[in-house]
Amino acid sequence: MTSPSNGAPSAPDWHALAADETVERLATDARAGLSAERAEALLARHGPNLLPAPPRRPAWLRLLSQFHNLLIYLMLTAGAITAVLGHWVDTAVLLTAVVINAIIGFIQEGRAETALDAIRRMLSLQATVVRDGRRHHLPAERLVPGDIVVLASGDKVPADLRLLSVKGLKADESVLTGESLPVEKTVEPVAADSQIGDRRCMMYSGTLVASGVARGVVVATGRHTELGRISAMLGEAGTAPTPLQRQIDDFSRWLGFAIVGGAAAAFAVGVLWRGIAPTDMFIMVVALAASAIPEGLPAIMTITLALGVRRMAQRNAIVRHLPSVESLGSVTVICSDKTGTLTCNEMTVQRVVTAGHVYEVEGSGYAPEGGFATGGQVVAVDDGHELREVARAALLCNDSQLRKVDGAWQLEGDPTEGALLTLALKAGIDQDAERSAMPRVDVIPFESEHRFMATLNHDHAGHGYIFVKGAPEVVLDMCETQRVAGFDLPLDHDYWRRASTDLAARALRLLAVAVRRVPSGKSELAFDDLRSGFTLLALFGSIDPPREEAKEAVAQCQSAGIRIKMITGDHAETARAIGAQLGIGLGKPALTGAEIELMDDAQLRRVATEIDVFARVSPEHKLRLVEALQAEGQVVSMTGDGVNDAPALERADVGVAMGGKGTEAAKEAADIVLTDDNFATISNAVREGRGIYDNIRKFILFMLPTNGGEALVVLAAILFALPLPLTPAQVLWINMATVSTLGLALAFEETENDVMRRPPRDPREKLLTGFFVWRVAMVSVLMMIGALGLFLWELSRGSSIALAQTVTVNAVVVAEMFYLVNSRRIYGSVLSFEGLFGNRHVIAAIVACVALQLAYTHTAFFHSVFRSTDLGPAEWGRVVLAGAFVFFVAEIEKAAIRTFGWGPYKRSKGSPTGVGMGSATAEMAPATSSQNGGARAR
Repeated sequence: MTSPSNGAPSAPDWHALAADETVERLATDARAGLSAERAEALLARHGPNLLPAPPRRPAWLRLLSQFHNLLIYLMLTAGAITAVLGHWVDTAVLLTAVVINAIIGFIQEGRAETALDAIRRMLSLQATVVRDGRRHHLPAERLVPGDIVVLASGDKVPADLRLLSVKGLKADESVLTGESLPVEKTVEPVAADSQIGDRRCMMYSGTLVASGVARGVVVATGRHTELGRISAMLGEAGTAPTPLQRQIDDFSRWLGFAIVGGAAAAFAVGVLWRGIAPTDMFIMVVALAASAIPEGLPAIMTITLALGVRRMAQRNAIVRHLPSVESLGSVTVICSDKTGTLTCNEMTVQRVVTAGHVYEVEGSGYAPEGGFATGGQVVAVDDGHELREVARAALLCNDSQLRKVDGAWQLEGDPTEGALLTLALKAGIDQDAERSAMPRVDVIPFESEHRFMATLNHDHAGHGYIFVKGAPEVVLDMCETQRVAGFDLPLDHDYWRRASTDLAARALRLLAVAVRRVPSGKSELAFDDLRSGFTLLALFGSIDPPREEAKEAVAQCQSAGIRIKMITGDHAETARAIGAQLGIGLGKPALTGAEIELMDDAQLRRVATEIDVFARVSPEHKLRLVEALQAEGQVVSMTGDGVNDAPALERADVGVAMGGKGTEAAKEAADIVLTDDNFATISNAVREGRGIYDNIRKFILFMLPTNGGEALVVLAAILFALPLPLTPAQVLWINMATVSTLGLALAFEETENDVMRRPPRDPREKLLTGFFVWRVAMVSVLMMIGALGLFLWELSRGSSIALAQTVTVNAVVVAEMFYLVNSRRIYGSVLSFEGLFGNRHVIAAIVACVALQLAYTHTAFFHSVFRSTDLGPAEWGRVVLAGAFVFFVAEIEKAAIRTFGWGPYKRSKGSPTGVGMGSATAEMAPATSSQNGGARAR
């Protein structure tokens, strides 16, 4: 594979070439670097070392696109009708709702662009470059392929480099690979098909030098780097509506066609069959159309979602994309990064093996909390205990520092060394006092070539000691004895090999520590001092442990029918071990990135649904896995914190980033950011999302019968040539002033207790199921019977049209008040104190609505605007009876469903009543969703 620009191997192949061959192919000099003239020519040829900004839609076009929605068209149509009728207050309310929705969509539209900007900012600002045989400090954007770059500990890598020389080099590549530990680097080439995490001879743009020094040659800059490839994937990640948005769009189209078709048919019937004058019939049709349009739906949905955002913020989840609040409720699969999400991202020693005992170490992370146990018995570590000696050696042969800053323990240095420091603190050792008592005289730092670190320390009593820690097989070769109860006995090689095998089988990372006494006058340390004569003290087994709260959260999600899949750049053995501790992928193999690479999309779709642990994966693999799951009909939430997670976060239906340890690129690509970096917060967010969806459905089920009742009243008047029971203005008064006021109270309903015992809902499910259509039709007919019956009653008594219409308006509104209480439980009874009075917002909404209707009925202003008139006690009494009629019939219907197992309740007979939507829908909703069309909406 060749690059189109210079004939050299493209980025994926550089790791397979020897260092000198790489230098030759790039036509540079490993010592002197490029000449200034050649560097300028290459800069003109390749361009600056920056990620290109993608073309962006102008702001006016993004704003205009927010109005391209059928429900918005209906809202604008209703606004135009009210404006023609001269009802400017209604017009203002309608247009305000439209504008608010447009602004929210406009703000969210630019998130993908912001994510790309965040990745661009990760490029380092300065680089140390060798040109013309001299070192220069240059802006990183001026680097070109062939430049020789010098790296030191703490540097951010400015471009993709092929390493030429290294000394003690370790790289923190977690932002690209997700691996929790710094990776040792060498100059030796690796196989061409190696994954990013295995390319030990490469350094990648945006990663960090954890320790050591190195020199490398630039092989890729700008968009050709690994960061550039991720940026390109992020820009190409498709977008599609959330499940709720798709349902609302389908509902809006259906409703729009129904309104237009119904209005046209009614106009034709009135003019051609009933002989009504076209001008009069037009007013009736306008009233019919206005009665059917759910003007308050977008505003109530926005408010309901915003309330959910506030509640989730109180639970450490910051929502950046409003519809994703509800989308979480339909998630069927959560793909989680391992490091820092399911685990602590802090190495912890879990086992210490000495010659006489195996100790379990309690606690996790760098906080020195927890003790020691052996054989199930807690061990007290006093001054003479062997663990104190082992911990002292681990502390002294250590270059890292552990400090408590603002109440939290923070590590300066290598994570594995941090785990050893924490062990020493747990054993009661004061790190500063111990280092003062046994000051270091000399050191041989850790190098990948010899795989150990050694220090020479002297106490103040004339004793000298060499402490060594490193790979067990290397340290064992140095040892002749082992420490047992304070005595040095011959080394039992078989015992230590068995111990090493046992620790490795638990996916623990192994280190051995040993000591040798030396003369007091020794002041220098050489490799010859490390050949033999050591006493083995212990083996350490460490791992980045799973969060305790993550275990419970995983179990809770699984009980809610959600599959948890762990996708990590770490090794397969480690991933399987962590997965087993969390209850993920039990009894199943882990799939590696190399295996994914060999699969086509069809094969991956089959495997992705079965396997739950994926290891050594690249950003492309994560993106393919998300797409494969979506193609199988899953609604996917992806969690992560690294740059490597950003494309998959963008593509997933709901992207969740870690706010504390997460990169800016991940946060900007995500819908939701967790401020506590805790997987358990996702479980809480899913619960909140399901509750929000419940409340939205409750509102729709409350709102539609009102519109249906009004429409049936007007339609009956047209069909039977009756005077118009409701004028267009009166219809809009009911829809905007009362329905929205009452319906808003349902947004404050508490999430039902059984919501996390239900399977995820099927995104194919229509917003109005067959049962919902029945309920809407039934309540619409009940409202029509009450309202039209009272209208005809008043006319038969010789009352004026104004009084009959006023009675009709109040009959509809009072029926709404009663039905609002019904709507608190879709299937359960509300005939209890909690059911009637459990939501104070419902009570407040009813009180506010009563006040509005009293003003509508008894004030001169409303008399002039809506042609209403005063009602007497008898009229009010009949109005209340009509509302109570709706309430009690609706409760009888719910009781029949629960008692006889009709409709959706037929699969959950015997469930306790009063559970609301939960018990029934728990049986109806399938665990696997349908095709969702790709990523989430913007």
